[in-house]
Amino acid sequence: MDSCHHGFVIEDANMAANVVCPAGDGGDTLHVHVSLPSGHSTSISTDSSTRVLDLKTAAQEAFGVQFLQLTFNGRLLEVSQHLSELGLSSGDTLMATIVTPQIVASAGAVALCCAGQVVTWGEPQCGADSRMVRDELKDVRQIVASLSSFAAILADGSVVSWGDPRSGDSSMVKDQLKNVRQICASCSAFAALLADGSVVTWGAPECGADSSKVQDQLQHVQQLHASSSAFAALLEDKSVVTWGYGECGGDSRSVQDQLRQTKQICSHYGQDSFAAILSDGSVATWGYPPGGGDSRRVQHQLKNVQHLQASWCAFAAILENGSVVTWGGKDYGGDSSAVQHQLKSGVVEISAASAAFAALRADGSVVTWGSPQQGGDSSSVQDQLQNVQAIQASFGAFAALLSDGSVVTWGDPQDGGDSSAVKHQLKKVRWIQGIYKAFVAGLNDGSLVTWGDPKCDASALAGHFRLL
Repeated sequence: MDSCHHGFVIEDANMAANVVCPAGDGGDTLHVHVSLPSGHSTSISTDSSTRVLDLKTAAQEAFGVQFLQLTFNGRLLEVSQHLSELGLSSGDTLMATIVTPQIVASAGAVALCCAGQVVTWGEPQCGADSRMVRDELKDVRQIVASLSSFAAILADGSVVSWGDPRSGDSSMVKDQLKNVRQICASCSAFAALLADGSVVTWGAPECGADSSKVQDQLQHVQQLHASSSAFAALLEDKSVVTWGYGECGGDSRSVQDQLRQTKQICSHYGQDSFAAILSDGSVATWGYPPGGGDSRRVQHQLKNVQHLQASWCAFAAILENGSVVTWGGKDYGGDSSAVQHQLKSGVVEISAASAAFAALRADGSVVTWGSPQQGGDSSSVQDQLQNVQAIQASFGAFAALLSDGSVVTWGDPQDGGDSSAVKHQLKKVRWIQGIYKAFVAGLNDGSLVTWGDPKCDASALAGHFRLL
């Protein structure tokens, strides 16, 4: 059957019959094909003045999905372009891929970035109100959240930030924010890594926004990492430079001699310490001692370390043989002695909530420890935790994606540990994402399901997602 809606004619026998897209302003008629990697394709007739955004929206509705990315002759198309700019001829084929959106959250707001576009929701004071920068948020490549602000890297390497002015106002350094490769956030500050290996910071000075004392050392930087109030930069020569609040990891002088052959740094903006895997497989730690900054109790076990994960006051290390070593706050997962017999081998991945850990084993089973209220006790769902493919964490809960596309949750109900209200929707799930105190699941048809903190509920924005 043929459907004609606002200037588009779409021909696809398996297509949904209700496609809504605006027409262009007039131009040469084009008949193009849009094809998925699976071979499923649809033919669309429109005019050359149509925007890529509108063509993409038509294709999304034709395929019954919500997030597509279009390429032509191997080149990614920007949604702001018009078809007349692409050199298209009738009969040409555009390739479409279904993309997974990037979703990040501050303490009270959520930002979804997909195919260059951004949608925000939640509490305005925490960054949900992005209207002031709406015209600038185009062709977004990466988005990062602090506790109350967001920062986005655009395709041209510039940065747009918004939210709480104390951390989200980058106007003072805007001229320096060019060719940005990475952005990292502490609780109230941001650090941007530029293509030349230098670093630009902004936000609350006490949380790492003031890098003036180490600015001459911040050259040839490869990666940036953040704790709650400090930053750590891994340099090209494998050394480390730190700044910010000293007790939260801004002062690494006690381990500086060890940080000469660093492979990986671990922390996040809820943590007050850092841990680093060194080239010989050992670990160096610094920052708040009770929160994981002091690993002397288990230092003799920290050999052949492959991966590190952090809760808010503890660390967990996966060793080469698949065993796990933990340290830090006992009530935050630093003590795994109760389940150590299950952590002697076979662990392939660890996820962390604020005060608990969940380890995914090679056989698809799950082991949890830490605060029982925040996900450390999974006994109520243990019989369901089989054939687990992936685990995600919110502030106080976990969600496991099973091989059959269903989801199992546990932990604090208010943080997404109780998904019973949306259980009937959680089928054919393709991916899950923890977002502060809630979860988002992406289904095979491209739709989204959210549960947990009501501030993170995306259902009211369902009509906007088709525009991404």
